[in-house]
Amino acid sequence: MTSGIRRRVMLTVGAFGAVAAAAIALAPLVGSTPVDLRRALDRSIPFDQNVDAQILFVARLPRTLAGAVVGAALASAGVVFQGLLRNPLATPFTLGVSAGAALGAMLAITFNWSFAAFGISTVPMASFAGSLGAVLIVYALARARHSGLSTDVLLLAGVTMNAFFSALILFVQYFADFAETYRTLRWLMGDLDVSSYEPLITATPLILAAFVVFAWLARPLNVLSLGPDGAASRGVDVARVQRSAFLSGSVVTGAAVSVAGPIGFVGIIIPHLVRLMVGPDHRVVLPASALFGAAFLVGCDVLSRTLMSPIELPVGVITALIGGPFFLWLLVRKS
Repeated sequence: MTSGIRRRVMLTVGAFGAVAAAAIALAPLVGSTPVDLRRALDRSIPFDQNVDAQILFVARLPRTLAGAVVGAALASAGVVFQGLLRNPLATPFTLGVSAGAALGAMLAITFNWSFAAFGISTVPMASFAGSLGAVLIVYALARARHSGLSTDVLLLAGVTMNAFFSALILFVQYFADFAETYRTLRWLMGDLDVSSYEPLITATPLILAAFVVFAWLARPLNVLSLGPDGAASRGVDVARVQRSAFLSGSVVTGAAVSVAGPIGFVGIIIPHLVRLMVGPDHRVVLPASALFGAAFLVGCDVLSRTLMSPIELPVGVITALIGGPFFLWLLVRKS
């Protein structure tokens, strides 16, 4: 990395990091019930008697951190999948990962599965297992008769698995009662109603491991934009880059969905907004998208908690209301 690019990355990370840090610091203080920060941090008051501390550290801080982690994961996965497929409209959910996760969660909720491990409850575990199942199926189909990954087959297989899993979700939903249907519907809308730190502790190592791969992928994805043949002629191991991008992007998407459900539009809004601000270089776009995605989803969560207070909207509804018009504007701008 040249000194000019290094300086650009540092400035970008500093600017977007400041925005993300401000969002994470301020979001827990905003809500229908005001919080006295001084009282919340006063250790002389027993925690079970300190209402401000309970609101801050139990009700709001876990969901704020979850919003930051999930937003960063989905935004950076969107960048990677758009680079892998060379399609600006690709999202983290294009390749069937979200539908597989939704099917796993739906089965766990409808049939009242009860198992837990490492402090993870049933629904997140079933969701992540479903996402991994979808990844393995799509990967196997894309590898068939190819030494590397066929991005055309990858895209077609992902779209097909999305449709197939959606049909299975409707089939399973037929057997659910009203309470189970309501619960699954809320989950499918995307919800950051996280009241403990265990889901974050479990998902964060997977997401951080994927981010390490993303950092390595930044330069090869720049070259891959020339096409597989052009990238191979410039010394890029195309098969290895495609495989790493697909698996790491899928794992980080599955981990994010297991925490908060399938929150849409983050993976397409944020990469395009960031490219408008910093250009197309993945070495700059990837860290900037992760930080801006964290700030964006934390801000959307604040809106979901306060817009119709005391009613709390699923955060996926807010991202859809913002992302839908943006997506249409993007289509018009591209045409």
